[in-house]
Amino acid sequence: MRHTIPLSVLFLGIVLPVAAQEAPSASTSAVYACAEISENEARLACYDDAVGRLKSAEEAGEAIVVTRDEVEEVRRESFGFSIPSLPGLASSVFRDEGELKEVTHPVAAVAQTPRGQMYVTLENGQVWQQTDQKQVYYSKRRGVKTVTIKSAAFGSFMMKFDDGLPFRAERVK
Repeated sequence: MRHTIPLSVLFLGIVLPVAAQEAPSASTSAVYACAEISENEARLACYDDAVGRLKSAEEAGEAIVVTRDEVEEVRRESFGFSIPSLPGLASSVFRDEGELKEVTHPVAAVAQTPRGQMYVTLENGQVWQQTDQKQVYYSKRRGVKTVTIKSAAFGSFMMKFDDGLPFRAERVK
């Protein structure tokens, strides 16, 4: 019995550090690295391991694959909000396109606040409100079909109805 305790302590001392080592991360770069292996069996084993880790991470919700179109949709839907990590994500997908500067959306409704400022609801659910005191004219009978929103100085935005004159606006929802 006296020898069992030291052996089990020795066994734990060897096994725990090995178990504590992290498994290689799941990433597409691990899959791509397998292509560099010239021997067929080693390359296949590398692919099996890397793809298995990637699949497990995806099933566990630790990794996700998004398309360029999905990233573009997020960029368009988040236009007007400050999301500091989005440009980093988008730049990895849009290597040469940079930040989104302008969007055009169909309008669901236009209303005026008690102070006479425009309150605009877009068909995608975004809500924008005029921030300047500029008088904005539009036909209530014809309505507003689309708005174009552009990035302006100091993080502000300019909005215009159809082909009207621009006014300052901010996204409120």
